[in-house]
Amino acid sequence: MAEMKRYRAFVLGDNIDTDQIIPAEYLSYNPADADERKYFGRYALSGVPEGQSGLPGGDTRFVDGEAFASEYDLIIAGRNFGCGSSREHAPFALAEAGCHVVVAESYARIFYRNSINGGYLVPFETPVRLVELVSTGDEVLLDVATGMMKLASSGTEYKLQPMADVKQIVDAGGVFDYARNAGMIG
Repeated sequence: MAEMKRYRAFVLGDNIDTDQIIPAEYLSYNPADADERKYFGRYALSGVPEGQSGLPGGDTRFVDGEAFASEYDLIIAGRNFGCGSSREHAPFALAEAGCHVVVAESYARIFYRNSINGGYLVPFETPVRLVELVSTGDEVLLDVATGMMKLASSGTEYKLQPMADVKQIVDAGGVFDYARNAGMIG
């Protein structure tokens, strides 16, 4: 039986790059320091240009005001999500803000790998242009194990590309934890 978990969606367009996900000016915070790492969540997606956040056409912020976490725990994006530099802080910042899943039409390879290797996010690909079908604030149901996603309001279902073997790495909390658990490293 499928286990559908409820998420609140935040919608973005195409070519959201790593400097939009976490602008370089906020990389001075230390992710190893609990008092500082929360700032990565506060500034997640703060570099998205005006008019592109909370599509269609709005300026909805991913993290509101002086909060450290977002009310949105799933991102729906277009093509080439996470392009730009190889900044591993990008998926970390989204995770610190409370995002658990990103569903995009395609990813920059390095963002996809950083999401998995760090165990930060569950990245799914979709063959459907969901940015035109889902609105920021919509509730979606997702079964991570099967990749079935359903819009709560209409019941419309979408089959996302399966994560295959990478799910084990994300579930373990990252590539190093996976390797330790599998006995590959001490």
